[in-house]
Amino acid sequence: MRFFFTFAYQMQAVVIGFHIFKLTKDPLALAFIGLCEAIPAISIALYGGYIADKSEKKVLLLKIFFGVLLASVVMLVFTSEQMHAYMPKTYILAIMYAMIFCIGLARGFFGPTTFSLMGQILPKKLYPNGATWSSSSWQMASILGPMTGGLIYGFYGITPVYIIIFLFISLSITCIFFLDKHYPNFIPKESIFESLKEGVQFVFKSKMMLGAMSLDLFSVFFGGAVALLPVFAEEILKVGSEGLGFMRAAASLGSVLTMLLMTRFSPMNRPWRNLLIAVTGFAISIICYGLSTSFYLTLFFLFCEGAFDSVSVIIRSTIMQLLTPDQMRGRVSAVNSMFIGSSNEIGAFESGLTAKLMRTVPAVVFGGSMTLGVAFVTYLKTKNLLPLTLSDIKPADKIEDQI
Repeated sequence: MRFFFTFAYQMQAVVIGFHIFKLTKDPLALAFIGLCEAIPAISIALYGGYIADKSEKKVLLLKIFFGVLLASVVMLVFTSEQMHAYMPKTYILAIMYAMIFCIGLARGFFGPTTFSLMGQILPKKLYPNGATWSSSSWQMASILGPMTGGLIYGFYGITPVYIIIFLFISLSITCIFFLDKHYPNFIPKESIFESLKEGVQFVFKSKMMLGAMSLDLFSVFFGGAVALLPVFAEEILKVGSEGLGFMRAAASLGSVLTMLLMTRFSPMNRPWRNLLIAVTGFAISIICYGLSTSFYLTLFFLFCEGAFDSVSVIIRSTIMQLLTPDQMRGRVSAVNSMFIGSSNEIGAFESGLTAKLMRTVPAVVFGGSMTLGVAFVTYLKTKNLLPLTLSDIKPADKIEDQI
């Protein structure tokens, strides 16, 4: 389910970005893509977590996926060549942004629901390995999706891409029917406000969880330069949509190969130390990608960026799974979504805005430098967490000791 859905989602992301940039020739238009998805995802996240905790997961996933499918069908219709002939460009852009907004709403429910589902499917001792395989399936789809979308868009246009997107979302919906039903561990006895407040307080009392979320939020906010790849592909490297697909895939290839390696060599021997090293490597890779004028060097630096990012994803996912009680998984994941799940889109807005003000290359270098600064400040503030091993992180049933 995750592979098929991510494949379609990543295809859609690459063609939306390239199509909107071709229509507008404005990097700020790329910034608004991220903003249109992030605003609803953040706004609905806490409520989405509450619903995920109190609902049966299979039915909830079906509702979410059908919503995304409908938005994709609308974009298929309004991005076609026939529609361009009869409708002004501004109307088409408005409809595309509106559908991106709808997908952002679905994402506000999707993250907490899948996080809760993973916690119910896997025994606790398999969380680190499960997080690795789950993320690997996501990254594999993130390699194939952008590459496939970019190539098909370059050779055949946007309509065939959206037909494939429709088919892959349909496949992911089919997979949901094979899942067992997973009923909630949480039956709310207090008001929705008190339930949401409980989840937020839990996160803010756990120093390691809050630190991991904050580190990712600020590093991805300033390091969201991947959103500017359409500009690099079209104007700097001049490789077109085909090259853009390979550039988007390079980071994911680095991620999936590193994650497969981590199934044998876990980064959890010193999780906090390794997390800071990974974020530092991520920042340096961003700076190098921004300065590169070679297509192949850019692919290499994007590969490195994905490799370092995958290490931080595995560590953060494992920490969250271990520290979160079963009855609070949806709400804690919702807080995580507000910190992390939409930081990519907010970071995309920051990158597009700074590119508008500073030009593209300075904006990318600035973002990478700020990410490096965030990693250094976090190191100074959390030195006491550096010696901790995986066994020092208390599982969910001993969470009061951790707090």
